[in-house]
Amino acid sequence: MSQLSPVKMRPAFKDYLWGGTKLKTDFNKKTDMDIIAESWELSTHKDGQSVVSNGEYADLSLSEYIHTAGDCILGSDARKFNYFPILIKLIDARDRLSVQVHPSDSYALKHEGEYGKTELWYILDCEKGASLYYGFSRDITSDEYYHAIRNGTLSDVLNRVPVHKGDVFFIPAGTVHAIGAGIRICEIQQNSNTTYRVYDYDRRDKFGNTRPLHIEKAIDVSSLKKMPKLAQERKSSDTLLAKCDYFTTRRIIVGGEIKNIPLGSNSFRSIIVADGNGTLTMGSDILEFIKGDSIFIPAQNSACSVSGNCELILSYV
Repeated sequence: MSQLSPVKMRPAFKDYLWGGTKLKTDFNKKTDMDIIAESWELSTHKDGQSVVSNGEYADLSLSEYIHTAGDCILGSDARKFNYFPILIKLIDARDRLSVQVHPSDSYALKHEGEYGKTELWYILDCEKGASLYYGFSRDITSDEYYHAIRNGTLSDVLNRVPVHKGDVFFIPAGTVHAIGAGIRICEIQQNSNTTYRVYDYDRRDKFGNTRPLHIEKAIDVSSLKKMPKLAQERKSSDTLLAKCDYFTTRRIIVGGEIKNIPLGSNSFRSIIVADGNGTLTMGSDILEFIKGDSIFIPAQNSACSVSGNCELILSYV
């Protein structure tokens, strides 16, 4: 089989009320939108598809690209999924997000008609003193959970964690969580957009309306156990951030050149440029990239090389 070229992806944008402008100013996103809360960098989801931006498949949505090129570009490990398995986002939380939780596959399929959502957060950058909520600070009961939501005291039982650039949070389905203000994140998740909003600080949207809550479903799916203390990985030039049934994600630091990064016929590769710039070389293909770029490499037994000074988030299934 001849070499399958890597392509850059153009994201779908979301302008939720808590979003900011850092994805435009710091991550080189081009859009007429004033606010970008999220950019969906690798997505076939009906709520927002990414688009190929270069090469012979330019301007095809990711779904159209897969259909045209053939699902062989996804790799053998993707065959266990009956849908494109992951969705990758960049998130700019100028303001805090709602407290929320995502269901498991079984619950989501039964109640929402799509799969659940396990996810990974990689902290791209943050303001001094920024924090987030990650599970509960102690074991609680369903009754305590319900009354804390209704009384506006939910934050008293949540596990508040200060964050720093480079921190990693693996969030299995059922983990109550909330991104705090002043945080930029690369999120790798299951291909799902099902979120149960638990608490939203009585905020109003641009029309003056409060956003709906999903308290009963949230209580159904939430893990009520104390969240164990996080052990952050020691940083190296190639660090495993997460490996689960849905995705594997690594962080690669390039300071000069890394040759012969292995690919494989088992899975496509997604690269998010978290910082810096450089060049990806794969056979006769030469692809220059900058901070914020998203690159899709079709599954194949090959290798690529990267030169420059950059930080890359590499994901595959």
